[in-house]
Amino acid sequence: MVMKGIFRALRSRNFRLFFSGQAISLIGTWMQQTAMSWLVYRISNSSIILGTTAFLSQIPNLIISPFTGVFLDRFSKHRILILTQSLLLFQALILSILTLSNRIEIYQILLLSLFLGMVNSIDAPTRQSFVIEMVERKEDLGNAVALNSLLFNSARLIGPMISGILVAIVGEGICFLINAITYFAVIFALLLMRVNNKESVRYQNSILQDFKEGFYYSFNSIVVKYVLIFIFISSLISSSYSVLMPIFASEILRGGSETLGFLMSGTGCGALIGALYLAGRKSIKGIENIIVYALCSAGFGLILFSFSRNIIFSIFTLVIVGMSFMLNAVCSNTLVQSIIDDHVRGRVMSFYVTFFMGAMPIGSYIGGLAGRLMGPSSTVLLGGIICIISSLIYSLRLPILREKIYSKIKIANS
Repeated sequence: MVMKGIFRALRSRNFRLFFSGQAISLIGTWMQQTAMSWLVYRISNSSIILGTTAFLSQIPNLIISPFTGVFLDRFSKHRILILTQSLLLFQALILSILTLSNRIEIYQILLLSLFLGMVNSIDAPTRQSFVIEMVERKEDLGNAVALNSLLFNSARLIGPMISGILVAIVGEGICFLINAITYFAVIFALLLMRVNNKESVRYQNSILQDFKEGFYYSFNSIVVKYVLIFIFISSLISSSYSVLMPIFASEILRGGSETLGFLMSGTGCGALIGALYLAGRKSIKGIENIIVYALCSAGFGLILFSFSRNIIFSIFTLVIVGMSFMLNAVCSNTLVQSIIDDHVRGRVMSFYVTFFMGAMPIGSYIGGLAGRLMGPSSTVLLGGIICIISSLIYSLRLPILREKIYSKIKIANS
């Protein structure tokens, strides 16, 4: 009965199709991400190039995502997803051909990473908002969001492990090719869906007016404002340590690509545990407290990881880190979704995506640069300290935030 409750959103045909396609595609995505970081470090032997590659694949989120929310209600999300998934397949295929033919160079990787980031800046917020249209029962919406998170982190656990082994045996190119093939699963699932594709709608307000309204709404709400600030800090630290994983695997833990796979799978395992916990929650009560605890535990996990020189203990600390960052991200998302008004939901959530994903390129670049100047261990240690300080600041503001949160929820439910 418990398992049936966890997967209840799969009763909806369209969501079941999407879930099945994503289950295959996301594993390929994480395989490519792991193989890419190893390939870049193998070719360049530079933490700065690692950071730059990650920066280019994520910086479009900071520029494009704020405006994506304005368009999501004007065009067919279904058609947009078919287009973006096809473009992602094309990117992975080109990357695999260049790598397998031994013609891959750093500038090509950088250009393909930028292209990937541009497509993802449209694809990611579209996928999040399309979930609502795929679920037939309104009471299953929360469960569908939790299942998406569960699926993402299951792939995060499996993909890097497979990739680490395949890179050691046959090289990075095969991982990129497998990722390209997996996109056919989600494209096929999208084509099988029964969706009433709407035509574009002409609105009275201009795009700039709608954008301004969403901006003012977000930053005039103390709860939304604080969540955006702290999710930005959390994402900044998370991406800064992630980009240094190949260096920890090879130079500090004296391992190979399989060690990198195990480290990233440790993070994925922790995130999976966090997603399972949140999927089993029946109420949002107390969710603001989880954000504080998660920031604090992420900080301690990073500090422990920075001192570790043992692969088993390193994986254990990354399980804590992965779980903590997952709890913080999903709880922050849920909190914002619970208190905002429907007429600005798309725009506010686009700002959330901007702060969450837009911080990643900055964190990746800073992480790569700091790793070169301070060393990877000191960089991760500093990130852990910042997380703990952030949790203390957040906890001091918690009484005011809690009052605003529950007064808003009470008004919405009355």
